Order: sequence, then C-alpha cells, then structure tokens
Amino acid sequence: MQITRLAPSPTGALHLGNARTFLINWLLARQNNWRIILRIEDLDGPRIKRGADAQAIEDLHWLGIDWDEGPIYQSSRTHLYKSAIDQLLKKKLAYPCICTRREAALAASAPHEEDAIAIYPGTCRDKFASVEEAKKLSGREPAIRFRVPESDKELGDFVIAKADGTTAYQLAVVVDDADMNITQVVRGDDLLDSTPRQVLLYRALGMAEKIPQYTHVPLVVGPDGKRLAKRHGDTRLSHYRESGVSPGRIRALLAKWCGIESDAEISIEELLQQFKIERLPRERIIMTDEDDAWLQNERRK
Repeated sequence: MQITRLAPSPTGALHLGNARTFLINWLLARQNNWRIILRIEDLDGPRIKRGADAQAIEDLHWLGIDWDEGPIYQSSRTHLYKSAIDQLLKKKLAYPCICTRREAALAASAPHEEDAIAIYPGTCRDKFASVEEAKKLSGREPAIRFRVPESDKELGDFVIAKADGTTAYQLAVVVDDADMNITQVVRGDDLLDSTPRQVLLYRALGMAEKIPQYTHVPLVVGPDGKRLAKRHGDTRLSHYRESGVSPGRIRALLAKWCGIESDAEISIEELLQQFKIERLPRERIIMTDEDDAWLQNERRK
C-alpha cells in the first residue's frame, strides 16, 4: 500500500500557499488510493503558536481535506529521534559541534531558500571523542551534526539535533517517514534541497529500502517572488473564512493555480474528477492583489 502524510507545522496559521500544497497531496492520494496520515510537526518549540495545531486541523476539514490516521504529534515521538541520533553517534556518522548556535537553531526547522545557510566547513569534525568530552571542554551543550560522506561534501555536515536537545527537521522527518512507512512525499519545492540530506540519513540509518518517492511542487509566492508571508498581507485560510469567503471559492482559486479552470466555486468532488498532475504549472504561482479581491468577490479597477 502507498502511504503519504500531511504534515503541517503549528508555527503559524495555514495560508493559501500551504493549502495548495496540501490539496495537491490530498488529490493525488485520493485519486491513487494512498493512505493519508496527518502528522503535526511541532518540534520547533520557540516558534510554536498555541492553538495553531487545532486551527490547522479545522482549516483542513473546512477545505474538504480528510485523512485516515492521526493527528500524530512529533513531540510525542522524541524517544525515536534520540535512538536514531545515538545510533549515528555510535557509528561515528555524527559528531558533537560547539559552533554557530544560529545555524543550529535555523536547522531545527524546515529550511527554506530564503533561510539559506553557508556550508559548514567541518570545524568540529574529529575535534571531540564524545559528546561528554565536548561538554566538558566547551562548558556547554553541543549540537549534533551528521557527518556527510566526502562524495556529498557540497551539502556540508548538517545539524540533526540542536544544542538544547531539540531534534532537527531533517532527522525527525526521516525517522517519522520510515516508521510510518511513508512511500510518497509531496511538498513544496522550497524543500527540494532537503531531499539529498534526507536520503543520506536513510542510508546511514540502514533504511535505504524505505526511501520514499519525492514530488516537489512549485510554491505560491508573493509579487516579490518570496514564499507567502505576513509581508504579503493576510492570506490565512482562517482570515478568509472569518470574512465570509466560502471553501468552494477558495478551492476555485487553488484549482486555477493547479491548471484547472472553474466557475466561482468548485466542490471537492469536482476537483477529484478534474485534477491531473500533468496540468500543474511548472513555474511558481504569484498571488496578486487581484486574487485576493476575487476571493472577497470584489473587482478592483
């Protein structure tokens, strides 16, 4: 059986860009009889917004998206991540690092192009015999980095656990996807660079046979070419919902962004019938003020 996952992070509310990616994932799953797991990726402690998980679940239901299992919270699975990290340390495939806290903090979240980090030069490679020695000599908790093979050195040794013990995005999703037998990963193309890192982790953990098929879809961006954010106005699903916009109208805009022409509204059943992955635009979608006005049923002159 093919299995996929919807994996919102409660660091903020779902916006139209998130909704399009989740909708594409859901349509592919339901058209191809994949099982769907809802996983809440709530490891990024300082950025987690209270109640954002419940809001995401409500927004997805409102849009017509359902799932077969979950929600499953990453915060309840930290023992699995620790076991994987211990395994990599034991095999000398990971090592303690006392460098650049900022980089370690950024690495704990799903990375995006605009958060691009310089390739780590390997300063702490082979510097310490153990995590305990790194603590003793530095006087603080080290982060843990994955030792990238020489053949992939252009990726740099990346963080798999922050100094505060929080598991980084790259490791957590690999452990979860493998444990949940995920075979299909559908996500935005801002995570394209994560794929080779995650493939390396699968292999290092002895799970090469579990590497899923990755599908990366073009993002929805603002007029400045950057992924949707507050700077582009309020594009949250909850904002449109509270403004009286119907889910059918939201789906109609998302359908247009998926290469489907529709009327003022479209049902989830109609989307299932009409969606074809081949029609998906290959370039990024630019959300305009006109799109927002159309959702609000206002025509700007």
